[in-house]
Amino acid sequence: MAPALWPRVSCILWLACLLPLAPAGVAAGLYELHLTTDSPVTTGAEVTITASLVASDNGSLVLPSNIHVYRFHWIHTPLLLTGKTDEAFSSTIRAVGNVPGDFPVSVWVTAANCWMCQPVARSLLVLSITEFLVGNLVVTQNTSLPWPSSYLTKTALKISFLLHDPSNFFKTASFLYSWDFGDGTQMVTEDSTVYYNYSVIGTFTVKLKVVAELEQATLDAGKGIAQTTGDFSASLKLQETLQGIQISGPTQIQSFQKMTATLNFLGSPPLTVCWRLKHECLPLEEGECHPVSVANTAYNLTHVFRDPGDYCFSIRAENVISKSHQYHRIQVWPSSMQPAVFAFPCATLITMMLALIMYITLRNAAHQKDMVENPEPPTGVKCCCQMCCGPFMLETPSEYLEVVRENHGLLPPFYKSVKTYTV
Repeated sequence: MAPALWPRVSCILWLACLLPLAPAGVAAGLYELHLTTDSPVTTGAEVTITASLVASDNGSLVLPSNIHVYRFHWIHTPLLLTGKTDEAFSSTIRAVGNVPGDFPVSVWVTAANCWMCQPVARSLLVLSITEFLVGNLVVTQNTSLPWPSSYLTKTALKISFLLHDPSNFFKTASFLYSWDFGDGTQMVTEDSTVYYNYSVIGTFTVKLKVVAELEQATLDAGKGIAQTTGDFSASLKLQETLQGIQISGPTQIQSFQKMTATLNFLGSPPLTVCWRLKHECLPLEEGECHPVSVANTAYNLTHVFRDPGDYCFSIRAENVISKSHQYHRIQVWPSSMQPAVFAFPCATLITMMLALIMYITLRNAAHQKDMVENPEPPTGVKCCCQMCCGPFMLETPSEYLEVVRENHGLLPPFYKSVKTYTV
């Protein structure tokens, strides 16, 4: 009879185990676990992991008032568990890793009286255990700047190393710090904080090597010195404040002349330059002018004035450190020359008139030459042309007489010859 009762007893025991878990089964998926840790840590140091049970529906759900409803279950192998603390809806464990690597740690929550039932929530994280020191470099300066990693030259920098050791594992260790500031300067200190002053602008990388020596027990019940090291670096961008703007250019000019002014910036680029022409020297407001990026410490500003009067250039320049304003007054006089827009048509008209006069002159000269070289005029006007116009077309009277003789043959002599006889 005992074998026949065993299935019934097993069923009753299973139902008895499930009854207390009815609320937990209903709550499955309505809650979640949040995990926090202080890793990464160095081998041998203690690491802490905390799991907190919260409502997953944006806080609209409330946790049960009974603090003994749920239980937290952890899997942390191969880390060595050194402590555990359970509270109402959270659990914290402390563990140590003796070898470097990444180790998964999982946790889930079930009903307090039945750990084999469906979990209410579960979560997982990966712990990082390293054989090197853990920490970071912190760089500060007296001048507070809103731009990250940008600092002033010729102003002391405070560079500090902050060791990440939440369990105070290196509390009794001795440290040695080797600094390299990236500009050829190196130093070794026993202090984790140094002050340094860069004299030139540029981008520099600060490198730090930290050596920690810690006394530890050995396998033969003795004591030995264990050495742990770490390498750290930080990039620094050193800038100069924009101390001012020097403007070299004319203060008087005529209208319709091109003005060129050179802006020399007393600060480190890159710069953002903005300028505007006003009748009064007033500072520029935000959005009042279009900014221009300048990669050098000099910039040429050009402008052509069309109307005479008194003007003022309002100029603003800024870099990542500071900004500066400057003004340049200029007086524009009326131009003594006509504008080019009127000079061009006048010059064109004069050129055309000169060309016309030259054409007429050359044409008359060519016509006169033809008349001298070819004196045969058309029939009926030959004699009239030569007799009437000949004296005006020929240069000398002798030429005129020569032409007349050729046209009329031999003329009778003006006197009769007298024969003379000798007796």
